[in-house]
Amino acid sequence: MIRTGAAARWFSRLAPPRSAAVEPVIRVENNIARLGPPKEGPKPRQLLSLPPFPSSGVNPLPGRKRGSGSGKVTAISWIKHYFAEVEPALIQSHFNKGLVHVGISEDVVSAAKGCQKPHSLKKIKHNDVMEPGMKIYIPVSVAESRISKRYDTIPTETLHPNADEIQYLQRLVMHKDSAIIVLNKPAKVPMKGNLPVHNSMDVLAAAALSYGNEEGPKLVHKLDRESSGLLLMGRSKESFSRLSWLFSNIGFAKTSSQTWNDACEATVQRYWALVIGCPKEKQGIISAPLSKVLLNDGKAERIILAHPSGVNASQEALTEYRVLGPTINGCSWLELRPLTSRKHQVRVHCAEALGTPIVGDYKYGWFVHQRWKNMDRVDYEPFSGKPYKLRRPEGLEVQKGSVLSKVPLLHLHCREMVIPNIAKFLDNSGKWHDEGQAWASHKPDLLRFVAPMPSHMKISWNLMSSYLV
Repeated sequence: MIRTGAAARWFSRLAPPRSAAVEPVIRVENNIARLGPPKEGPKPRQLLSLPPFPSSGVNPLPGRKRGSGSGKVTAISWIKHYFAEVEPALIQSHFNKGLVHVGISEDVVSAAKGCQKPHSLKKIKHNDVMEPGMKIYIPVSVAESRISKRYDTIPTETLHPNADEIQYLQRLVMHKDSAIIVLNKPAKVPMKGNLPVHNSMDVLAAAALSYGNEEGPKLVHKLDRESSGLLLMGRSKESFSRLSWLFSNIGFAKTSSQTWNDACEATVQRYWALVIGCPKEKQGIISAPLSKVLLNDGKAERIILAHPSGVNASQEALTEYRVLGPTINGCSWLELRPLTSRKHQVRVHCAEALGTPIVGDYKYGWFVHQRWKNMDRVDYEPFSGKPYKLRRPEGLEVQKGSVLSKVPLLHLHCREMVIPNIAKFLDNSGKWHDEGQAWASHKPDLLRFVAPMPSHMKISWNLMSSYLV
């Protein structure tokens, strides 16, 4: 009877056996302290095991030609044989992170060693030679990565965004003609798809904004993930290539047409940014070359001002700036016009060249943010000279992401863009007309776009724009 009762308790789903008594601990969630069980320990690793490496005399890689050398098989080759659909770089990254282990199968352990049980798992390198009986253990993430990555292909038939995504992207369109599409990109939307990013602007726009074309539009230039504003896309190969040349080097885009060349010279991009502090000079041109340094063993990178010694490779970077108004709440608004196209150019020039990092830019202005949030700020009205205190609006919901938030979002917005009207020089077949098409003579040579700011920047603007000049 005792054994029957124990078995019943073991298989019972209604009244499982009680676990060992654990003293409750104080846990804080959402700023509320409660008594509860302690946090669970780490879960066991989920590993996949490959078949044991065969003994000598058996072809371990059927269907593949053996090299003319020693014929030895390395660990990475053994994994690639079973995961042919996985990117080789991803498999190599698992080796670099020490996530691939090896064990010895019990039934093939050499009797001379006197081992009657498999060895414990140990790390293995990618170039270690496989021996008979070796069994490799890899994380489940390798197998899960075999899911097709839709950002690898641009044709629209390979990507099927849902109706909400299509409507959302089409609402962002500010201008569309036969050559270009101009969007007002929201903040926190990535530009280019990579391994962990699927819903990026390039692939979604290529599918949702094709408007019947075989291929969707392509990005002419890039914006940072956290920034917002005008984004230009080319709808044809000719428009994409000419506009890409224009944004990289204006000399590459010029032709024999004086009308087109004058339009290229008038091309401009203007950003609005809220920065901590105020530059000493109210306007000027920043000429500070930039260099890229790798951090964390090449897993991260950072853009810095180039050192005068010229040890690292550098790129010329020019940015024109203008102060829009007085300093309020320790911050001021700037208008920035990049004259060159470098990665993080505006952010680095504001933080390191001017000493006024952009609000919400924690990568290049973390220490200034810490000082700014902890100091008492007393500003003065620009006309009367009386002390001015920023009025904090009622309700916490209106402060989300703004300058009054504990963690503000990046206040960098591509507000204005002036570009050549390339549709005037291209027909539907993509043929170039130096002086423009005859039927398009009434169209302007230049197109100008102005994008409204995102909600968090609008809040900051309304809070601090009462004395802007």
